[in-house]
Amino acid sequence: MRPPPEPYRIRAWEPISVPSREERRAILERTGYNVFSIRAEDVLIDLLTDSGTGSMSQNQWAALMRGDESYAGSRSYDAFAAAVESVLGMPHVLPAHQGRGAEHVFFRAALEPGAIVPSNAFFDTTRAHAELSGARALDLACPEAVDTRSPYPFKGNIDLDRLEELLDGPNGARVPFVLVTITNNTGGGQPVSLENLTEAAVLARSRDKGLVLDIARYAENAWFIQQHEPGQGERSVAEIVRSELALADVALMSAKKDASVNIGGFVACRDPELLERLKTQLIIFEGFPTYGGLAGRDLEAIAVGLYESVDEELLAHRTGQVAELARCLEEEAGVPVVLPPGGHAVYVDCAGLFPHVPPARFPAQAFACELYEAGGIRCVEVGSNMAGRDPETGENRHPLLELARLAIPRRTYTASQLDLVVEAAADVAARRDEIKGLDLVWDDPASPALRHFTARFAPVRVSARASR
Repeated sequence: MRPPPEPYRIRAWEPISVPSREERRAILERTGYNVFSIRAEDVLIDLLTDSGTGSMSQNQWAALMRGDESYAGSRSYDAFAAAVESVLGMPHVLPAHQGRGAEHVFFRAALEPGAIVPSNAFFDTTRAHAELSGARALDLACPEAVDTRSPYPFKGNIDLDRLEELLDGPNGARVPFVLVTITNNTGGGQPVSLENLTEAAVLARSRDKGLVLDIARYAENAWFIQQHEPGQGERSVAEIVRSELALADVALMSAKKDASVNIGGFVACRDPELLERLKTQLIIFEGFPTYGGLAGRDLEAIAVGLYESVDEELLAHRTGQVAELARCLEEEAGVPVVLPPGGHAVYVDCAGLFPHVPPARFPAQAFACELYEAGGIRCVEVGSNMAGRDPETGENRHPLLELARLAIPRRTYTASQLDLVVEAAADVAARRDEIKGLDLVWDDPASPALRHFTARFAPVRVSARASR
């Protein structure tokens, strides 16, 4: 691989090893073919997620020593809040232990049973929190999002025509706000254009609705806007970030992504009255408003991470590393991926790789298991397994795409290590016709929207008679 050279030096190292292929096969069987159940020490290269798994900077490690662990009124909170206002322009912020904590606090305060929440695409925990509040989570991805080969640069956009139809239709009164995730994780890590975001905000406000942004990867989204949106190329990423957030009434953040910390998140807003409602929920479920389930040292690291998130040299390397892995998977391994590559991950088109495996046999889950067996590489399924069951009918949901996500932790793996990912993927592609998918053996009926964390599977066994 020949991505851009790393704009950093590695000054600490962690030993890694991997079991043999026979041992990995046994591990898969023992864990019910669910990669979440595999021990980290049994993984050679871990691309399960980029959430909290990257390397912090030397300035973040130094900031840990400044942590003020006071229960109330911590100066570390002041540093954190100042960074949120400086980088994002949001005047009010409450910390949470991570992104799903922020979702929990906000949805409990903002949603009532029967509400409808439209989005460009919900990710797993966001959908689960909306549904736990009795709301309906509605995906309104743009038409280009379902075409994995389309070069359209903003496939994370929300479908404005369908959004307008919903807001002006009989169910419009049930919509409290519009939710847009930047970048669109479920749809392949695809960015949302500033134009689309602006039009969604105008639509929402003209109907007296709010605009909520899930901003886990706001800086990566701004980078793609700078690189590909007409009229934005001369602006800095920092300026574009402020423009993104200026459109939002509320922002939900997992700081474990673009802020490059190991733990933490927050909910930020503009409305002082909403802030007070959020504080009530935060105190019950997270902690006092000036620590919110985090240590002061964590708040200090997030503050530094927010400032560093708009470093354009780091963003160029990160997105370049993802793009190069995507190119090698396509050209050298013969593995189809979602194009154009996203910002934090390469998404394998498992329906394209295994056209003979129906969604009911979980082709993306099968790919994740085969990749682990082939090379000790762990990734995650974003398809029929993650889609879960409909909470009302109990039936399996059918996602638009069957993807496996190879998420690259920030500043963690080298080009030669990612070459091993390509080799393992080529191994899987060479055996594609032999792979028949997986049968679902067990999933938790109490958690239909989050079954991919705990579900168990078994390989599909094709009888001699059926194979003739």
